Parts: sequence; C-alpha cells; structure tokens
Amino acid sequence: MRRFGSFLALVGGLSLAVTAVTPALAHEHPSGITDLVTPAVVRIEATAKIKVTLLDHIGELLHVERSYDVPIGTGTGTVVNPEGAMVTLTGVVKNDLDLEVYAANKIFAAHHKVKIPADFERHTLKDEQLNHHLQECYPPKQPTATCIFDVTTDLRVFPNIAPADKEGFKAEIVRTGDKPDSPAVLRPVGRADGGAGLPTAPLAAVVPTKDASPVAVAGFTGRPAANLPETVDIGHLRAGGAGESGRQFRDPESKVNEPEKLGALVDRGLLGGPVIEDKKGEVVGLLVGGGKDARMIGIREVTKALAEADVAPRRGPIDAAFEQALTRFHTHYYGAAVPAFQRVLDLYPGHTVAAAHLKTSQQKRGTAEDAGTKGAAAVADTGETPLWPLLVVGALLVGVVVVCALLLWRRRSSAPDSPASPSAPTRPPLTDPPAQTRPPLMNPPANTRPPLTNPPGPAFDEKADATIVVGRSFPALPRIPTSPGQPVLVAKGPDTKRDPGTKPADTPTQQKYCTGCGMGLGPAHSFCGYCGQSVKT
Repeated sequence: MRRFGSFLALVGGLSLAVTAVTPALAHEHPSGITDLVTPAVVRIEATAKIKVTLLDHIGELLHVERSYDVPIGTGTGTVVNPEGAMVTLTGVVKNDLDLEVYAANKIFAAHHKVKIPADFERHTLKDEQLNHHLQECYPPKQPTATCIFDVTTDLRVFPNIAPADKEGFKAEIVRTGDKPDSPAVLRPVGRADGGAGLPTAPLAAVVPTKDASPVAVAGFTGRPAANLPETVDIGHLRAGGAGESGRQFRDPESKVNEPEKLGALVDRGLLGGPVIEDKKGEVVGLLVGGGKDARMIGIREVTKALAEADVAPRRGPIDAAFEQALTRFHTHYYGAAVPAFQRVLDLYPGHTVAAAHLKTSQQKRGTAEDAGTKGAAAVADTGETPLWPLLVVGALLVGVVVVCALLLWRRRSSAPDSPASPSAPTRPPLTDPPAQTRPPLMNPPANTRPPLTNPPGPAFDEKADATIVVGRSFPALPRIPTSPGQPVLVAKGPDTKRDPGTKPADTPTQQKYCTGCGMGLGPAHSFCGYCGQSVKT
C-alpha cells in the first residue's frame, strides 16, 4: 500500500506540473456588469379599455355608447423563463382608481353638454334632473342605473429587441399583490418567438447584507427604440430593511442623493425594474418608490410571488450561448467572441446586446486590443512553443509513468513476501546454507563466466570455520560489517577431480572473493579493487 500511495503521489505531482504550464482558459464575468440582465428587461404599459353605454331617457330613450382607453400604469418588467413569464410590480398593472367613475364623467359631459371634469371623482350638477341621472350612472350598478360598463385591462409588453417592436405583444395577469409595491407575475398571450424562447435574467438566492453594497438598476423610460435604449444607473444598498417596505439606497461617500436620483428614474419608467448586484450580475430585487424616495423589495418576495403563481424561473439556450459569448468579450478575446455572438443572434435575431457586442468584436478582432492576437504574437516573437505540444507531451509523459508504475507495482505485488531486513548495525552475518543444497562456486572463464553450477566434489565440512556467503549482483550490495578472523570464501576451480597420486600443489589456483561486495580478488590483492575493503579482515 505504501508503494501504491507513492505511485499516486508521483502521478499527482506530474499532473500538477503539466497543468502549471497551461494558462487559465475560463474566466468569471467582470465585476459590475448588467449584460446578463438587460436583454431580459421589457417595457410594460397597462391600459384600461372601458366600454360604457348611457341610457338617456330624459326625452326619448337613447342608447349612447362610448369607448375610452385609460392608462393604468407604466413600468419595467423582467423575463424570468424562456416561455416569457415576467415579474414587475402590482402598481404597474393595477391601481385603485375608479375607472367607471371616470367613464361616467366623460360620457355624461359629452352627451348632455355639461361641465364635468374628466377625472376619477364623483361630481354634483345644479340641474336636479341631470344630477339625478348622473348619480344613477355612477357605480355600483343598480336596477335603475343609467350606465352600463364593461372594463378590461390591456397589457402590452415591448421587448428589448432590434429593430424595435412597435406593437409589442399582449400579456395577462397571473398574480398580483395587495399593495402597489407587491410583486406581480405576468405571462404572454399568443406570443411565438420560436423554439429558443426569450432571453431571461438570472435571479439571485439572497440579497447582499453588507451596508453600501454596490448595485445597478435597469429599465426603460419609454418604448424601446433605436434612439431609446435601456437606462442603467448605479446605487448602493443600505443595511437592514426587509419585506415589502424595502431597503433604502445610500451613497457611502455622500456625493449623490441616491434616493432622489433613483426616485426620479422610477417616475420616468423604471418602476419595477430589476436591481442587479455587482459581482455575479444577478437580480436581487425590484425598484419601488418614486419622487424623492427610491427603495428595493428583495428577491425573497419576488420568488415567493413566482411560487404562488406556479411559475418556475429558469434559464434557456439563448442565455447559455450568450454567457459564453460574454466571457470571451469581457476578457477581450474578440476574435473568439465573433462566432459566439453570431450563434446568439441565430437563436434570437433581435438580441440588442449581442448585436452591439458583435459589432464591437468585429471592429477589434485582430487588433492590438484582441487578447487572442496578442497571445499569438507573443509566441511568434519569442519563439516559445505553442500550448498544444506541451499538452500532448505532458499527457504522454503521464501515460508512460502510469503504465510503468502499474507494471512495477504488479510485479512487486505478485512476488512472495520476504521478511523485512534488519537495520545495518543489527544485521547478523549471513550463514552457510545446508550442505546438500549449497552450490559451490565455480571458477568461470574471464570474459564469459557462466552461471554457477553444482560441480561434483565432496560436501562442505560442517565442522569447518564459519564462512560468509557473498551474493554477486550489480550494483554492489551494501557492505556487511565483518569481524576480524573471518576467512574469505574460497571456490575451487572447475576441475575438482584429480588422480589419487596427484599432489595438492598440482591443483588449480584457488579464486578468492571479497567479503564486502563479492568481487573477485587477485593473488596479490591486499584490498578489494571495487569497494576498498581489506582482504585480511
């Protein structure tokens, strides 16, 4: 297991070494961007259509019919899923004005030629008969009513596209709140934008809690047009404030009166617009208020309204392609951003932000501002190796090391376990093997020494002085300390048979071996020529 752990450590180290030479290829979006949200920002105009019939029976019975369009509210909405579901404020699509009173004043003044203001207040006439008929015209409906009303709400949504959609598309109310600053949920009616749907805005999970957290607000001050793009401004959230009461804005340097500045934008059409946090470009709330006071209701109230309306916010294929293009654009890889933005426009031809960034990318592609061009030029000027050969070589190196390590590990794991060797100071000297299995050493030729064999001859004398068996290997084995008086192992020559009358002096010269490393010793050697150990020890 220790060897296998070392192998894993080696492979991990090599992998880190390879990745160290690879530049970062992924980048986060720069701080403070609103590009992820502004394509999903829409202009919302709510209008009440009132059809009123006046029953004039002062003289001959007459049915007088009129139709009036009464503006209810205007503001900004944010698309939250590809199907076109939107969030805005209840005050944008609904108000507490009595529309039937307004229609009664209008039709009565026009038909009877009397002066009645065209407002939402009830009025009284000096002529008792006309006044009686006017009061009978006002709601609520009674059996003797002189007016019949039919009120419907027309919601028109104008998306952020180019060329601008002058007609817009219809929407209907899915859910509204009890207060004007409560979130409202809308959905389109009869809209067909193809299989990819509409661009959407990412919703944050929480609201920044730090005081003076930087944010941006976005919206439209009128119907989108070539000369009227979305309005974007910055602000800073104060700490505290929850629910529909909202959080206030405050400039930490006190240079700008942010509640007044943003309140003016609310009055001009940014009511209900998204508030975008500075780091990830996600929506953290909706802009409310007006006049000299602007606030923000948090994302928790928005997501609660969506859940009650059974609308699930999610991102679509247009958003995925657009994020990839934005990454390349904001990191100044303009050459790579061109085809990415073209892909977005293939999915959604009216994408204004993608079209604007595509134009910029085409202008800067291949220039000194293009990071891709600068990187290629740096490689050409310095003669550095391109990135891909380094990756290939690194991958091959890691592969070879892995294969060799696995083979070595399998070989060692398949070998029989051997007892652990004691440390050098306490290792006992090697002893002679049993006589019947011990192979006597042969004296092979100088250049082609064959493997040691068992020549015929008498067995070793068990009563002789103890000797040290020296193994032959390369590189040399570690030295084994010997004590004085231990003899050097002597091997007989290859011809061990001799005639009975042969004298011992006629036997071949006996070969000696070093007890420290096992190298052969000459007759006149006093020290080993390989390891330097004394022959006499």
